[in-house]
Amino acid sequence: METFISEPAVRQVQVQFFTNSPDIALPEEKQQLIVPTNIGRSGLSQILNSDSMLATPNIVPFQFLINSSFLRTTLEEYLSASGFSTETQIRLEYVRSFIPPIYEASFEHDDWVSSINVLSAHSLSGRDALKFAPGQERILSGSYDGLLRIWNKSGQIIATSPMAGDGGHTQGVKAAKFMSQNKIASAGMDRTIRIWQYTESEDGFSGKLKPKLELYGHKQYIYSLAVHGPSNRILSASGDDKIGVWTTNEASAPEAPSSLLPSSIRSKRRKSTASVSTLQRGPLSLISAHTAPVQGVIFKPDDPTVAYSCSQDHTIRSFDLTTSTLVDTRTTSHPLFSITALPGVSNQLLAAGTSARHITLLDPRMSASTTQAMTLRGHTNLITSLAPDPDSRYGLVSASNDGTCRVWDLRSTRQGTKEEGSGPVGEAMYIIERNSQNGAKRPVGGEGIKVFSVAWDKDVGIVSGGEDKMLQINRGKGVTSIAT
Repeated sequence: METFISEPAVRQVQVQFFTNSPDIALPEEKQQLIVPTNIGRSGLSQILNSDSMLATPNIVPFQFLINSSFLRTTLEEYLSASGFSTETQIRLEYVRSFIPPIYEASFEHDDWVSSINVLSAHSLSGRDALKFAPGQERILSGSYDGLLRIWNKSGQIIATSPMAGDGGHTQGVKAAKFMSQNKIASAGMDRTIRIWQYTESEDGFSGKLKPKLELYGHKQYIYSLAVHGPSNRILSASGDDKIGVWTTNEASAPEAPSSLLPSSIRSKRRKSTASVSTLQRGPLSLISAHTAPVQGVIFKPDDPTVAYSCSQDHTIRSFDLTTSTLVDTRTTSHPLFSITALPGVSNQLLAAGTSARHITLLDPRMSASTTQAMTLRGHTNLITSLAPDPDSRYGLVSASNDGTCRVWDLRSTRQGTKEEGSGPVGEAMYIIERNSQNGAKRPVGGEGIKVFSVAWDKDVGIVSGGEDKMLQINRGKGVTSIAT
């Protein structure tokens, strides 16, 4: 076993290096070393790059994990904080350092951007994913001007939804999702969900959004949608404290409540049902479980019969959609405004953005007496939107009214202070600021830069939009996974 010489006064400790990346794995005889305890990430990275270890032709920066958490201090500080002596062997997992999400482009809107969604091979499933060709990626944006826009990655608008008089939304759009390559759902301030048929020209430079179905049932703004394309199901979160469950199958969808239809449609219905060009339908169910506006709702990633919601009533609730019943409630300390799921971390974690500037993580399958698993801190205003990293089981991105998006890795943690609740606390790995169309950074905390929505796609990158009327793309390979 090789020893790296240090000053006599410096203590030493035995470490074992290992990695899950075969191309940078050390032979077994080189895995155990004695190193000085005053060494940190940079020094350990130098050791691995040395001629007697990996002998890399070019310096490769590494990061190190101990028990699935990143080493952010010296080994001496880690031993002291953990109560271990230098007789303890430390197992160090090494991974290539991550690449920050670099600004790529901004596309200008006519009004605030309220919703972002991405269509790519990785957002589809089954045969749809296999048929999807590279270069067909599309970005869907919803805006306060009531319009949907579909963009290619070059910033060209392929299609725009009709105006209110032609079947479009009559007020601002708050949520929009691709259900498939040819079907889109949107909802917003006019309290309706609208289903669109989307078609493109053969050259891919123009397209058309045709209204196919209008869904009525909510009595207040609809803040969020979740879609499950294979089952034609939609979930909605509304300011009327309810969660809507819907189908886009016209034959099995109930009739729309007449009292909620616009007077013009009610008049047409009385004269002739056939004269109404777009069909109107109602919900399969409206679930009354929350006691304040519901801000977010999602399907469980691996089970579309389960849903999770978050609300300004401080709770995250779980539902059995086959019976439309509430099965679990978790109460937090603050109003909640966004939610996402992180499959694969401790089987599954839910992340919820709060009005108190932090993100709460919890395991919905833990005992009800244990609410919070971790807190992510760093934002300086309300958390408006969350999205998981498609390349990693540990990463997510958040958008906030503070004018930034932040990238988090759940392995980057520290022990929280007494004021923070003393539990595990995560800090952002990267901060994504707003850029103007020429690439210049806008001042953090400035006027008109609140970020309302963020999406993260494996092919397109991190896409965000907000009060600056810009749709912004940032890219970085291996942002929270191993960079190659």
